[in-house]
Amino acid sequence: MTRRGLVGAALAVGVGVPLGIAGRATAATADSGPVRLTLPRPTGPYPVGTVPLHLVDRSQPEPLAGPGRFRELMVSVWYPARNERRYPRAPWMTPASMRMLLGSAGFDPDAVLAPLTAGHEGAPVLRRRPGRRLPVVLYSHGAGSHRSDTTIVVQELASHGYVVVTVDHTYDGFSEFPDGRVTVQEEDFDSTPWTYTRDVRFVLDQIADLAAGANPDVDGAPLPAGLGAALDLSRIGMFGWSKGGTATALTMGTDRRVRAGLSLDGPMVSQPMPTADLYRPFMLMTAESTRAAEPAVAEFFRHLRGWRLNIQAAEAIHASYGDNQWLIPQLARVIGMSDEELVGLIGNLDPARAVRIGQAYPLAFFDLHLRHRGGHLLSGASRAFPEVAFIP
Repeated sequence: MTRRGLVGAALAVGVGVPLGIAGRATAATADSGPVRLTLPRPTGPYPVGTVPLHLVDRSQPEPLAGPGRFRELMVSVWYPARNERRYPRAPWMTPASMRMLLGSAGFDPDAVLAPLTAGHEGAPVLRRRPGRRLPVVLYSHGAGSHRSDTTIVVQELASHGYVVVTVDHTYDGFSEFPDGRVTVQEEDFDSTPWTYTRDVRFVLDQIADLAAGANPDVDGAPLPAGLGAALDLSRIGMFGWSKGGTATALTMGTDRRVRAGLSLDGPMVSQPMPTADLYRPFMLMTAESTRAAEPAVAEFFRHLRGWRLNIQAAEAIHASYGDNQWLIPQLARVIGMSDEELVGLIGNLDPARAVRIGQAYPLAFFDLHLRHRGGHLLSGASRAFPEVAFIP
């Protein structure tokens, strides 16, 4: 990939001050050391906790890892938390992965520090009503990226009472394991959307074990108090960006455990294609992979026989619904990127508006279909979001 491509696809990192956000935190200056990146706060009423899990799929040999090795995955679980102030905030990415990410794009690996997320590592789970479990949403990233690339959406959902499980698809992006190994995208690894779907279905099995009281972490790392008992396996959703959006469609078509799916500009291209009729709710948030531009997207939409919706933000580009739209403008300030170069990477959708769209519409979708909470946002054009069009 070119440096421009890596920035657009993988550098969902933030440096300095985002554009157009009132009350934002100010990043550290160059004089006080490496700049600490920033993320917007979620809007929900609940504090957020998070914990990483190291999983091994012993049904999948992994030749790239060496003889006798099996496919390893890193995932993160995000959830509403309590007593969170006793626990440190989790970084957006581990330091080693962050350095690898920056270096791969041609930047100084030590120029910046990863932002701190809203998630507090290991905080106990908050459950407002005893015995009431929380809906679960899985997230699948884009090709060559990582499970943190849509953290703004993930922590928004968690702050509103969801458990969100984000998956690193090993060898198709950046991931760090507990022993310090950092894996990157490998040309020799034949990763397809179906690879992602196999990963997600395995993770679904591990979530079931977790809900049953087991600890699926292969290293036996401690789990946050109350995590397994909080999971409602009857209310599972999934969303993904780009390749992960295609994987969401494939997973929905092959695993009935997932009751609602959302694609963030997924191209819907795979072999075989996701062409089976689907009777469960699905929403497309398109930008470049539109039904008009991509025959595979149009064909997939025709096979949606249940609740369906296609929305699109004006001026959105492929990465606009994730962290890139918010964070690349910050990076531009530090490296001296020209306005023309910045527009080439993020388009003309204002980062502040992109954040609000990314927070509001996925939440409304999962609220409607996993919690049966109605609302007007998905019913048609909204005065609050004039940029968002409903594509018939």
